Amino acid sequence: MEFIETLINGLSIGSTYAMIALGYTMVYGIAKMLNFAHGDIIMVGGYMIYVGLTISGNPVISFIAAVLSCIILGITIEKIAYRPLRGASPLAVLITAIGVSYLLQSSAQMIFGSAPKMVTVADLGSISFSGLTIPVYVLVTLACSVVIMTALTLFVKYTRTGRAMIAVSEDKGAAQLMGINVNRIIMITFAIGSGLAAFAGLFMLMKSPSLSNTLGAMPGIKAFTSAVIGGVGSIPGAMLGGILMGVVEAISLKIPPIAPYTDAIEFIILIIILLVKPTGILGKKRREKV
Repeated sequence: MEFIETLINGLSIGSTYAMIALGYTMVYGIAKMLNFAHGDIIMVGGYMIYVGLTISGNPVISFIAAVLSCIILGITIEKIAYRPLRGASPLAVLITAIGVSYLLQSSAQMIFGSAPKMVTVADLGSISFSGLTIPVYVLVTLACSVVIMTALTLFVKYTRTGRAMIAVSEDKGAAQLMGINVNRIIMITFAIGSGLAAFAGLFMLMKSPSLSNTLGAMPGIKAFTSAVIGGVGSIPGAMLGGILMGVVEAISLKIPPIAPYTDAIEFIILIIILLVKPTGILGKKRREKV
């Protein structure tokens, strides 16, 4: 029974990583850039939930405000920081992304201070079933993640905008010649990824109510690792990588001798998978145009 509880908890953690990883993998797959500020958008979402709860006391209104704020922030970052660098070298874009990350962290520290804020989103309690005791937030995280990931997969596969995203990811130049507004598609991609970051922020606060300006730093790194493990640019790969990371983390934390080395174990798994399959589990090799 304890193993099943650990597995369910791991799936919950992995679902959160997968949602963050989707932001990384969609942006990379379409815009061919790594948005290392993505983890800090989670932190902004967390602070917006905190502000909303302080003002209104209503978790639903606070969460909606957080989602909208993260979407606006993602669009703004793309337009101001990344769009002017569309034709620049990958190194310039990477340095800019790191700069945006530190800017968001420093801004949050100046506004809210360095002391952690305690944020109680909702006390959902726990349920017992056949000897299993599972926190309700774990089930909520799993259910929401499945719905969101299914909806996103269907959106990309069957909608006109989704097909345009696939076209832009394959060849921006050809997509533009076919009448697709590349800037608009990339903006929508950032908006979707940032909205998912707000969901991740909510689930993280439900699990641990402590909020600081580094809330999204380590989860962002682990989610990026998940995206690489699954195959950067692959939506199913991001999901698979996130679930794998979450399950490994939950199991490792339950084994006392290796619990202190949980983070190291996760990154070792990354190295092993990349040695065996450099493109990730579901990643595909792409021809680079010269």
